[in-house]
Amino acid sequence: MRGPLIVKRAFSEPLLLLAAFGSILLATTTLVALTMYASSIADAGVRRTMETASYQQTTATVSAPVTVETFPGFDRSVRAEFARAYTRPPAVTTSFGSDSYTMPGQERRKRPELLRFGSYDGLDRHARLVSGAWPRAGGDRVEVAMSLSAASASGFQVGQEFTTTGRLDPRPVQVRVAGIFQLDDPFGERWAGEPLLSRGTERGEFTTYGPLMVARETFVTHFATSVNATWTAEPDLRALTPAQLRPMAAAIDRVEKRLKAGGCANCVAASRLPEMLTQLDTASLVARSTMLIPVLQLLLLAAYALMLTARLLADHRRMEVALLRSRGAGTVRLAGLAGGEALLVALPCAVVAPFLGPPLLALVNQLPWIKASGVRLAPVADLGSFLVSFGVALAAVVLLVLPALAGARRTYVEEQTARGRSGGRGLIQRAGADLALLVVAALAIWQLRHYGAPVTATAAGGLGIDPLIISGPALALLTGGMLGLRLVPRISKPAEKLTSRRPTLAPALGAWQVSRRPLKYAGPTLLLTMAVAIGIVSLATAATWRASQDDQARHQAGADLRLSGPPDGPELGSLGRGTAFTTLPGVTAASPAFRGQTELSGESAVLLGVEAGKLGELFRLRPDLSAQTVEQMSRALAGSQAGRLELPGRPATLTLRARVDADLPLRLVLSDGLGVWRDLPLGVLHAGDNRIDLDLRPLAGRTGKITYPLSLRGLIAITAPGPANLTLTGLSAGGRELAAPPLSMKVTGTSPAMAAFAPPPAPGPVPVVLTADLAASIKLGVGQVGPAGIDRKVLQVKVVAVVDTMPTTTAGQPAVLADWGTLQAYELSVAELPRPATEWWLAADDPTPAVRALASRPEWDVTALDERALAATLRDDPLASGLQGALMLGFLAALVFAALGFLVNAAVAARERTAEFAILRALGVSSRQMFGLLAIEQAFVIGLSLAAGTGLALVVGVLVVPHIVLTGQATAVSPGVLLDIPWGATAAMLALVAAVLFAIVAGLARNLRRQGLGLREEQ
Repeated sequence: MRGPLIVKRAFSEPLLLLAAFGSILLATTTLVALTMYASSIADAGVRRTMETASYQQTTATVSAPVTVETFPGFDRSVRAEFARAYTRPPAVTTSFGSDSYTMPGQERRKRPELLRFGSYDGLDRHARLVSGAWPRAGGDRVEVAMSLSAASASGFQVGQEFTTTGRLDPRPVQVRVAGIFQLDDPFGERWAGEPLLSRGTERGEFTTYGPLMVARETFVTHFATSVNATWTAEPDLRALTPAQLRPMAAAIDRVEKRLKAGGCANCVAASRLPEMLTQLDTASLVARSTMLIPVLQLLLLAAYALMLTARLLADHRRMEVALLRSRGAGTVRLAGLAGGEALLVALPCAVVAPFLGPPLLALVNQLPWIKASGVRLAPVADLGSFLVSFGVALAAVVLLVLPALAGARRTYVEEQTARGRSGGRGLIQRAGADLALLVVAALAIWQLRHYGAPVTATAAGGLGIDPLIISGPALALLTGGMLGLRLVPRISKPAEKLTSRRPTLAPALGAWQVSRRPLKYAGPTLLLTMAVAIGIVSLATAATWRASQDDQARHQAGADLRLSGPPDGPELGSLGRGTAFTTLPGVTAASPAFRGQTELSGESAVLLGVEAGKLGELFRLRPDLSAQTVEQMSRALAGSQAGRLELPGRPATLTLRARVDADLPLRLVLSDGLGVWRDLPLGVLHAGDNRIDLDLRPLAGRTGKITYPLSLRGLIAITAPGPANLTLTGLSAGGRELAAPPLSMKVTGTSPAMAAFAPPPAPGPVPVVLTADLAASIKLGVGQVGPAGIDRKVLQVKVVAVVDTMPTTTAGQPAVLADWGTLQAYELSVAELPRPATEWWLAADDPTPAVRALASRPEWDVTALDERALAATLRDDPLASGLQGALMLGFLAALVFAALGFLVNAAVAARERTAEFAILRALGVSSRQMFGLLAIEQAFVIGLSLAAGTGLALVVGVLVVPHIVLTGQATAVSPGVLLDIPWGATAAMLALVAAVLFAIVAGLARNLRRQGLGLREEQ
């Protein structure tokens, strides 16, 4: 009997049970999809990070001195430990470097040129042969292959044979050059620890060529005389899962300890991978925990929508339940009826939801930021998704049953008496529970703002998800909505008084209806308020996240395109790099720049030198980071400039004639037309007249060009054996004799000395821009002048601006910005060598053509940081962008919940008042007035919900959103996150919601009109 009774009972209220079914199906499907999404995006984020990680980040190395006897045992041990540490055995390559050998024919020289031999497993996979063949092991002679740059510099050719001896090992080695090769990426990260291999030549106290690459067997046999061997593990981490991160990091950390215990006492292991894996593990945990925020918001909204439906269902059955009680039905039987009815609705949803989740995620894949990241989510229904689905469905059953049992003990007479009663405040408000929830929500949000993420340290020393923190936004939305309900009676009563004075009937009746039964409208108002707030917060979070990615990219790059690399090189010399960079396609402005660590009044800081006049075009500083604009900084930063003697024409040579009265080492400082400074050694001038001839063409490099005009700045004597006096007696440029300036120098021999080619302007304080912490440390504010020590030299500085954080630096990193020319003038005035141009800052409307041109010239040895590419990389990080997809899922589900809940409540309310409406029609109330009556009642709910939801979203957005936008590494964003509310999209969403809800009201009014006419005809 119970089965058919439950079915009959269920179909007696098809509208409410259909609404309950829709709510449960929407909740289970969306929550299953969100849990699938959170797991999938975390896995995708780990895989993407591993796929895009650099060579240096993922590899692990072990180095140890080896001999021909010890190498085989060490090799087996290292390979075994690498295989043990990784989930999949990595590819292991071995490389060697020999001691120095003498260049043939230079054995008797005091400072001969040197050769080095080397070996690298699989070199043929990373290089191509230009001529000859790869060396083979065995034979009478040692076969070697040389890089093209080493062969060009040393003069060796394929087929050439020679004999060399070691500086430490006198045994002669007979060598044959078997081949010449060119590395595929000579300046890539793989060769960062092999500068000789990538450049071919090292110049220092000795000039060294090489390495002459041989087969591994040859090296071990001939050159393994306690030389260094390096084993490099290159793991395949593409299939790595978040669960494997922490164990693998710990295993890699133990490699060195295990090797030492196994007998390799001098083995040294190094890897950045454990640190990276630990950080990635934290980021994955933070990403999953952050995605729980929209899940909890949706859970709360779904629970409330279901409770509204359950309460309506219970209200409709109050008299029926009272009659059953009067006929002997106990609480257990009533609970069984309600539970069976709820299970009849919920169980199909629990079964179907896991299969609806993947198609829903396929729609998420179409979101622009998910699609751009290349992440393709294709989860399948598994045990976890079914557990989530059935858990949500069972919770829905409980929510459906509870209201039905709440009034089960009332008698029929008590139910009749209670019908129609409606106070101005609900039980929760009367008990003050909304105020208590406000305190809990405030505590949760305070913790979120304090910790910066929903992850905190556990008692065991690890990391865990803090349930209070992740529930903070949801509690804030619920509490704000409940507090908003207190406005319903406070607004409805004045509205009733106002409309009662007007002659129109519909506004007066509608306002009176709301004022008389405010709790009837409180439920849908709270539901709509929370749904609207969730929608706006979701839009604001997505917009804030996108704006933050752009801010981070601009801050990290500092300019549209920032180039870094060695200030001098064989292809592009110090005065050739600027010419090449400024002529790149699309470049509109450029400035040489210096970046380096300095000590400012005892504080370690980053020193930046950029041309002040170009800051307006180059410097990407967010306006809120400083009270001064970039244009103001640009005007104020330019200080005293050094004098110069401009050389006419385009000279390729320079000749100086000088008279000294004692030996004097001297250096010449000059600059090009782009403002790049360079010092040239003039050698030691001997007592008497001296002539120094300089070839300026090497300053441009093999493929570079000098930007003219060249200017002479000064002569510097860093050290001197004793006192000396210098007088410049002649000067010619490009064979053209110039009038020698009256330049003289007196050197004491105890400190550096300088003589300028042109008198400098009056010295003054060096204008600087400081970060706020640095300004506070040296106790100088904007406009103030005071002493500051830079590189242990005290000078007067004038603070022209203070910034919260300096572009191109990390959060909290002290930094100082100065004008490039002013900085160089100061260095010259204290007889310091000029600072090299370690960077070039470029402005371009579209940096892409310039980046392509740089990529086609790897020999220039340039690293390009493109702001647009960096922003795209940040946006494409699945761990950073994962929250956006979850928010959009929650946003759409919230709007559907709002529309469904409003429809059900409005339809039920209209059905309850069918007789009332029929009487009004019989009394002569027109159809238009009937529609107006419904419109006024529901407009009150809609208007109050939209306004309260918008206000609540603003409050929650300000308090929460900036603290849940993190980097892909789960660290705080620099510069700080600014809330961005897309008012256009928000207004469109509010208009769409209002249109849908008023369309529902219009449909109900039309339906009531037909019902009213039918009832009137019957009467």
